[in-house]
Amino acid sequence: MTELTLLAHALTPALRGLRLGGDAEPDPAGVEAARELKLDADVVYAGPERAAVRTAEALGLTPVIEPALRDREYGEWSGRGLEEVLAADPQRAAAWLERPHTATPGGETENDVLARVADWLGDLGQLSEDRRTVVAVVHPAVVRAIVLYVLDAPAESLRHVDVRPLAAIKLSSYAGSWSLAFH
Repeated sequence: MTELTLLAHALTPALRGLRLGGDAEPDPAGVEAARELKLDADVVYAGPERAAVRTAEALGLTPVIEPALRDREYGEWSGRGLEEVLAADPQRAAAWLERPHTATPGGETENDVLARVADWLGDLGQLSEDRRTVVAVVHPAVVRAIVLYVLDAPAESLRHVDVRPLAAIKLSSYAGSWSLAFH
């Protein structure tokens, strides 16, 4: 059995400003708040973003950087604010917001992210028959994608999952099948 705690990384200026993608440092207050959390694990993963790695380090953990846990790729819109994208390209932006099967120019769809995290979860669930605990510190978008995958919810459900910085979600896997785990 594997117990997985997903932790959304600390707040960044990009999250606060509704910027798409990027690799911002976490806010100092968020790093300090992460230091107050108590998480223990046999293995720790982090998405490659600086905010994910710094948040894991603030917890006193040394993460394995896992590319499959990276934030959604926004292509040409990466680093731009949502309001800026809406003003510059309202039709494509509206289509992207209304239909999660639509990719940003040069970016990923929500289904692409769901497939990526599903592969990672499948590999993680098969690694060991022994009981173990895992922590993954990731971008909030990755937490949403994993929750949708575990619940077998369609990508359209994305807008109904609100993940705030430092939010923790627990999952458990037995024989390769993942479930939300309420403690």
